[in-house]
Amino acid sequence: MSGHGHVGDVAPGGFWEERYAGEERVWSGKVNRTTADVAIGLEPGRSLDLGCGEGGDVLWFAHAGWQAMGVDISPTAVRRANEEAARVGRADRARCVAADLATWTTDDRFDLVTASFFQSPVALDRTTILRRLSRQIDAGGHLLVVSHADYPSWVPPEDRQGHGQFLKPDEEAEALNLLGEGWTVEIAETRTREVTAPDGSPAVLDDSVVLLRRG
Repeated sequence: MSGHGHVGDVAPGGFWEERYAGEERVWSGKVNRTTADVAIGLEPGRSLDLGCGEGGDVLWFAHAGWQAMGVDISPTAVRRANEEAARVGRADRARCVAADLATWTTDDRFDLVTASFFQSPVALDRTTILRRLSRQIDAGGHLLVVSHADYPSWVPPEDRQGHGQFLKPDEEAEALNLLGEGWTVEIAETRTREVTAPDGSPAVLDDSVVLLRRG
């Protein structure tokens, strides 16, 4: 989640491309820690990261033995992700493509689809996207959704809007509406992690973690 407040009817593609193009680097390049903590217990296969940004998670999956793919709406973010994969010698295992997930489709099959903080202050039909792409997961594969469970304590009240509703883990699993389609819940919980606030002080964040397995 960025520090932006509600931005109205701004087109998602333009919003995110401006966000990435306006800075030399937006994210740290490191994997989202909660995502890694869950995924490290899974058998490597083919993975797809939704809203991959500059590819930190995709590259971690490639290093961990996955054939990793990512999709993001920002061409600038995707270019940086692919350049970094080439720089570290993982271009054969890590590939990102620029596309709008609202319309993007693929015939590829996956063992894991991840959505790490796939939340936005501009239009994002998140649940529809997650449901649609969950159909590309093979039997025995997983859907992993890691989300902000609440605003960081340092975000002012006037910016606490526009990112969509924060769902509790059980609400997230219910909203996906997959359990009647042969899926089971393996994890649905809130995890706390220690971070450094923008002013340098220690802080904690709560992450919603949902891991579903396709039967």
